[in-house]
Amino acid sequence: MPAAHILVIENDRATQQLIALNLGMAGHIVSCAPDAASALMLLEHDCPDLILLDWTLPECRRGLSGLSGLALVRRLRTQLHTRALPVMMVTARASEADKIMALEGGADDYMTKPFSPREMLARVHALLRRAPRSAGWHSGVHDPLDTAGLRLDPHTLRVMAGARELALGRVEFKLLDVLMRHPGRIHSRAQLLDQVWGNAVYLEERTVDTHVGRLRSALQPAGYQRRIETVRGSGYRFVGAAA
Repeated sequence: MPAAHILVIENDRATQQLIALNLGMAGHIVSCAPDAASALMLLEHDCPDLILLDWTLPECRRGLSGLSGLALVRRLRTQLHTRALPVMMVTARASEADKIMALEGGADDYMTKPFSPREMLARVHALLRRAPRSAGWHSGVHDPLDTAGLRLDPHTLRVMAGARELALGRVEFKLLDVLMRHPGRIHSRAQLLDQVWGNAVYLEERTVDTHVGRLRSALQPAGYQRRIETVRGSGYRFVGAAA
């Protein structure tokens, strides 16, 4: 399964670290928030592919909203860019009534604590497979791009090489979108981290190298992998002219 960006909203640090560790080992990009207000601030800058959410969240300081996990789900379902975002509740509340309340309130799945990492990953991957292609990243901020015979449509999240559709993960799609918007421009790894993952997500720069490799692999069947050029000591660029 392609790497996904997953937001973990959990105030218990040990549980948060356990979830983030196992998701990271499975190849996913993870950002964390300890409460609803912090999560909403993150979601203003970037929309992940999936949210793992604790029901019981703490009161927030400085007058910010101290929403419960369930109230946060309901709020997300009212906003256009998060309406279709997959959400899995991860909570110690195990009664049937709680599960029904969460699912009817907008959650897509419900996992009770304690849980095994294998079950968590299985549920995460099942949700990602079911998610609409446009759920994670609210695009549509610019027109489709067509460069050197490669067409990228941010409205449908499709990449076409002639009549052939290329299968890109969401992170690779966003990476290609940034590079194709400015053919020939060199983007540093730090710039790509900021534009693709958002400045609220703290990742090592080598993460970019990993996803550039995956992007090249996705472009290879149509012979476009060499369009993604490494500029030694500087970063990457999309080569629009003949390569």
